[in-house]
Amino acid sequence: MVCGGFACSKNALCALNVVYMLVGLLLIGVAAWGKGLGLVSSIHIIGGVIAVGVFLLLIAVAGLVGAVNHHQVLLFFYMIILGLVFIFQFGISCSCLAINRSKQTDVINTSWWVMSNTTRHELERSFDCCGLFNLTSQPQQDNSSCNAICKSRSSPCQMCGEKFLQHSDEALKTLGGVGLFFSLTEILGVWLAMRFRNQKDPRANPSAFL
Repeated sequence: MVCGGFACSKNALCALNVVYMLVGLLLIGVAAWGKGLGLVSSIHIIGGVIAVGVFLLLIAVAGLVGAVNHHQVLLFFYMIILGLVFIFQFGISCSCLAINRSKQTDVINTSWWVMSNTTRHELERSFDCCGLFNLTSQPQQDNSSCNAICKSRSSPCQMCGEKFLQHSDEALKTLGGVGLFFSLTEILGVWLAMRFRNQKDPRANPSAFL
């Protein structure tokens, strides 16, 4: 049977959803591993990563069951949900690639003062820095309570904002690129599900309408 037929569309859709399931399980496993080793202590970050993994896992299971059983309803909702995820992820990915250094500074500055003192101190220890930017008088207050390793050295500590900016540009480009790649696989999944949903199973009753 040529590729593009019923069996080929079914196998391609199943393979795509198996990949989604593996990615979902990987996200859940990495979040649990990071929490277990104490690499990430924020329950909000852990919960967010696990929620994304569970959501992706549920979509993949629905798509896989729909593909194996040629289930019209499951395939329909799979197409709708995956299409909405594609729109959302594509927009976020483009935003990550388009954000400039000035916007990154604004986002970092706003996020820093929303964080709790515990989270800020953990970041200071992780990045070995103190304070954020020399924009206000608040960095002096941060420096007084900072317990980073650099405080024990004779040289002054580097500002955390400078270190954040060094990594944020590369991180945003990576996230944007990965997000665009997965958004393309999602639109491929929508197309495969739509195509497969409108095909007849050659093993089924020829008089039955699928």
